Amino acid sequence: MLTRKQHELICFISDRLEETGVSPSFEEMKEALNLKSKSGVHRLISALEEREFIRRLPNRARALEVLRTPERPDRKVTPIGTAKPKATASKSLPIAANDVVEIPLHGRIAAGLPIEALEGQSTLSVPAALLGSGDHYALEVSGDSMVEAGILDGDYALIRRTETARDGEIVVALIDEDEATLKYFRREGAMVRLDPANRSYDPQRYDPRQVRVQGRLAGLLRRYD
Repeated sequence: MLTRKQHELICFISDRLEETGVSPSFEEMKEALNLKSKSGVHRLISALEEREFIRRLPNRARALEVLRTPERPDRKVTPIGTAKPKATASKSLPIAANDVVEIPLHGRIAAGLPIEALEGQSTLSVPAALLGSGDHYALEVSGDSMVEAGILDGDYALIRRTETARDGEIVVALIDEDEATLKYFRREGAMVRLDPANRSYDPQRYDPRQVRVQGRLAGLLRRYD
């Protein structure tokens, strides 16, 4: 059994997620329940977690997932990224649209350093809406070889890990297990061609055995100082 305040809070969170896709802030929850302090909200959230009505999503700021509601206590919410069973017609409650995820930041993409050598240095906070399914990491772009694709020096390239690519996709390619580069990937006869997006640079051609795809561009972050 939930207390009256716990019941009010789970309903408030559920309604807000269904209406806007955004978790209410602790300040909004405090005001909605007429509580004197945010510590009361924290206690209610912890109690709802213990009773498996909600859960806090790891590595995400202000993100709550409603697992079930008091009105329909047996209804489970399908996690994001998984298919619903065909037998059910229940509606999933949305994950907050303002979710932020932490992904590895592997440093600047530069000659002489394969991606593996940069792992574990730091992390970057990224809006979850910029990422799809799969495992991701970030690289700080160095140079101007991709400016005509809108990728500038100092941008953060968000990369989905994969070892395959289709023609025309922007990839992180490791050349001769030594030099990492961000380029358009194309096949040209028996060769692999890596195209810059800058007329000042020439395409690079390699034997396929020299090139290992380490990811595809999934998004871009830019800092304005």
